[in-house]
Amino acid sequence: MSDFMEKTILTLSICMGIFVLNLSAQVAPSVPVLRINADQVTSEIGPTFSGMMTEEINHSYDGGLYAELVQNRVFKDNPTAPVHWSLVQTTAAIGSITLDNTNALNDELVSSLRLDVGQADKDNPVGIANDGYWGIPVKPETAYQASFYAKTSTGFKGPVVVAIVSTDGSTIFAQATVDLLGNDWRKYSVKLITPANLTPTTAARFELTVHSPGTVWFNLVSLFPPTWKNRPNGNRIDLMQKLADMKPGFLRFPGGNYLEGSSIANRFPWKKTLGDLAQRPGHPGCWGYRSSDGLGLLEFLEWAEDLNAEPVLAVYAGYSLPPKNELVQPGPDLAPYVADALDEIEYVIGATNSAWGARRAADGHPAPFNLTYIEIGNEDWFDGSGSYDARFAQFYDAIKAKYPRLQCISTVGNEQPEAKRVHSRKPDVLDEHYYRSAMDFETQAGSRFEHYDRSGPKIFVGEWAAYEDIVPWNAKSRKLPPTPSLKAALGDAAWITAMERNSDIIVMQCYAPMLVNVNPGGRQWRPNLIGYDALSSYGSPSYYVNAMFNANRGNVVVHSSLTGMAVENVAPLNYSVTKDTATGAIYIKVVNITGSAQSLQIDLEGVGRVDSRGTCIELKSARQEDTNSLSGPTKVVPVTGSIDGLGRNFTRTFSPYSVTVLRIQTS
Repeated sequence: MSDFMEKTILTLSICMGIFVLNLSAQVAPSVPVLRINADQVTSEIGPTFSGMMTEEINHSYDGGLYAELVQNRVFKDNPTAPVHWSLVQTTAAIGSITLDNTNALNDELVSSLRLDVGQADKDNPVGIANDGYWGIPVKPETAYQASFYAKTSTGFKGPVVVAIVSTDGSTIFAQATVDLLGNDWRKYSVKLITPANLTPTTAARFELTVHSPGTVWFNLVSLFPPTWKNRPNGNRIDLMQKLADMKPGFLRFPGGNYLEGSSIANRFPWKKTLGDLAQRPGHPGCWGYRSSDGLGLLEFLEWAEDLNAEPVLAVYAGYSLPPKNELVQPGPDLAPYVADALDEIEYVIGATNSAWGARRAADGHPAPFNLTYIEIGNEDWFDGSGSYDARFAQFYDAIKAKYPRLQCISTVGNEQPEAKRVHSRKPDVLDEHYYRSAMDFETQAGSRFEHYDRSGPKIFVGEWAAYEDIVPWNAKSRKLPPTPSLKAALGDAAWITAMERNSDIIVMQCYAPMLVNVNPGGRQWRPNLIGYDALSSYGSPSYYVNAMFNANRGNVVVHSSLTGMAVENVAPLNYSVTKDTATGAIYIKVVNITGSAQSLQIDLEGVGRVDSRGTCIELKSARQEDTNSLSGPTKVVPVTGSIDGLGRNFTRTFSPYSVTVLRIQTS
């Protein structure tokens, strides 16, 4: 073989090798690239970007956040029977209980519980017992505050024994004695303290017993455990702690359907929720049970204050829920409701020399609250008459005339058909609600808000939640756990990344519903963020997604782009990138919705130094069906750890079915 031939073959071999190498490079799977321009701010994220929506559903208040342990404390839950109350007596005693509408405590609390005792002594007492909200929670070394109003028949002698006892009556967990003073209504209060050596239980009831013949009438019977910040008439500590851990920027109240009521007469009666509990009659809720209104307007405001959150006040706008669809026509008929809303706003922010500002001061809170947003109605797209535009305009004009700085929120947003999006007054903000499957959220996360008109009103995503497969309003959903699985949480996380990236148009957002009593009969809707019974509570995977995202968010969104990711029907990765301009910290959120690990190259531009070590917070589980419950409250929770090898360019592999936050320090 000649030298020429050898060189030619060698050259061809080398070229063929290069061709093979290039071919291999072309067919090898590429790693997608997330390019971050940390010096290019696309929008700001305000402190009220992420918050909470609340309404009385799933026993969110009574039997939930509101710490009262007695159910039907003013005997109005049923007009013919003292539901949740029972007679206590031994076989050697004689007594009976009945509802009595002839011995009113006052004009508001007209129903009392009458206890008639024919035969009793110290060993054979007669009395009344309340079963609470699926039991009375008993904890060791706990001080409970009991109170009640009572009057007696002439000649009655003897004290009332106030106690927390086991449901079978065999164990007394705590008790005290109160001397009754006569046949006029009086309020009595006593503290009950449990011992240190008892085992926590809900198998308990609250009792008031006597051991003398005669008649005793009772009203407003109450039992409170310790409350958040020791507020009288306050909230449950464990649930408030979970809410505080979410770091909410706002609290939207009172709802929701709870605002509108099932009829005009049953709308949220804010004026009757103020002041002494003895002046609060309560009202029918819209989810099958009565509201005590112990959580009234001031308590809502203090709830927000206790969480360092801004109140978002919803005012009744003249429309109540289907199927009645009761409506107040705009114009003169609506004027009293507009005036009522102005009174309500004055109660929240008015000076103490104003009528309702003075009332707020008299109720114990002289300082006005910080208020920016007023929501006019709730889900008024259900109003088929088309009256909302005129009703909104009437409220808008009156509110802006008296409080021009307040922002008015319309309840008809861009998710509704164009025919319903009619506004003769341009709203400051539109409230949009999204209950979608996890797959829908994951599919829409990349495009839902990107094409919104940036010159239009800002957006408040006032209710949203991902469900796994069955829509919440389908009866089949009631057979599912009350809180969502990791599958739904992945959809929720994808949706939040979309809202973060579009925070130039989305000014507020909140998951709904927030709370659920998990006992049989306790819930009307799923999924919900936080589940509980009388004794304990837990956060769902979606709760932890919200909490970890809220705690790890900068004050600006920076420009980012994701390229090189193979997409068929839905992108395997969703993301958002924010920056804290004060510290230089960059927060990268990545959601892997697939059952396979996903690698991602991250290129940081527009930064000086990048610390080689950072923080990784990861929520994941082996199966997307995994979830949390009272018996397994920490099956799916975030894990925080340190990571290294960071720089302007690095590659990170994200676990299957995972939600990850990377905190990277730059300068």
